[in-house]
Amino acid sequence: MTAPLSLRLTGASVLRDGKMVNRSVAIEDGRISKGPLPEVNLRGYFILPGIIDLHGTDFLRHVISGQSHSTALRATDQAAAANGVTTAWLSQNWSWAEQGPHSPAAAEALLSALAAYRAQALSDLRIQIACETHTVDSADRLLEAVRRFQVDQVVFRNSLPQALLHPDPRPDARARLHSAEAQKSAVPRYLCRLAEAFDTLGVTYGSFEDPDGETRETFSMIGAKVCTCPTRRAAAALARAVGDPVLLRASDVTSPGPALPVTDLIRARLCDALVSELSYPALSAAAFQLAIRGVMPLPAAWALISQRPAEILRLHDRGVIDYGRRADLAIVNRATRQVEATLCGGRISHLSGLAATRFLGARADMAMAAE
Repeated sequence: MTAPLSLRLTGASVLRDGKMVNRSVAIEDGRISKGPLPEVNLRGYFILPGIIDLHGTDFLRHVISGQSHSTALRATDQAAAANGVTTAWLSQNWSWAEQGPHSPAAAEALLSALAAYRAQALSDLRIQIACETHTVDSADRLLEAVRRFQVDQVVFRNSLPQALLHPDPRPDARARLHSAEAQKSAVPRYLCRLAEAFDTLGVTYGSFEDPDGETRETFSMIGAKVCTCPTRRAAAALARAVGDPVLLRASDVTSPGPALPVTDLIRARLCDALVSELSYPALSAAAFQLAIRGVMPLPAAWALISQRPAEILRLHDRGVIDYGRRADLAIVNRATRQVEATLCGGRISHLSGLAATRFLGARADMAMAAE
């Protein structure tokens, strides 16, 4: 891995202290710093905090297409970096399936693959376990995986009702489905056991796709506070009423769907952060769309994909541009609103367009000066 840069980025409009300001950003030893350093002129750009994505499933399409975990991780890592993402949770199911990409075995394989890949990763990649509620018989196995691989985020989900409506016709799949259904009475005790263990381990946990306020309230009562991608406004409203953070899909800002008007929820302050789900480009696009439509200023919109996610997962070293914080930066062309450079821990993880010319020219000047 290359050493972090020691540079001063000048001429850009920088998001600091909740507003856009014209000032330089110094980077040294992977952190935001002070002092005289070689300069890169970024006039015509925004310098914004690196994006923190709390829930993404883009990598699954690579796995389902037959790619190895290492290849899927590399492709996902590159896509994240190319879109300004510096910290990302890849959401992996832990279901009642015996085999396939959503099984406990698949989750364990991904966790092992990421542990091996992490040394070469461009971004800070982590795993979020999406635990099916009816997996009572795998409790010990799940907790062992969480401990061994230091998983720091879990969401509970219940896809059983949908699966029962459209059952897999294969006999073994039907058997697993009915076995999961038979665990219904043990689910509440199981979830409470997991919640108690997660509290001890410092794991942040929540729920995924809550269909109503009652479901959200039930999860909130056991400590599963993070409300991820609720399917109804009532679930988001209940989360807001009890102080639980609400995460919504960024793609629903750029391509609104009929089920949940996400922009309306954001206007009503029923959203704390945006997540990528299937689309890393949607994150920055959503922030700019919110600003262009007048829903909120750009600093507040960008906070939905940087500062607020950092606060929710208690990442005190990132999410904003400030002295001593990690040098996680997204550098965006002001004219095109495209991410042209991404820095993760002071290292370049993505570089393209005119920004590449600026950085490479500055490095050439530094090399000549050294000679």
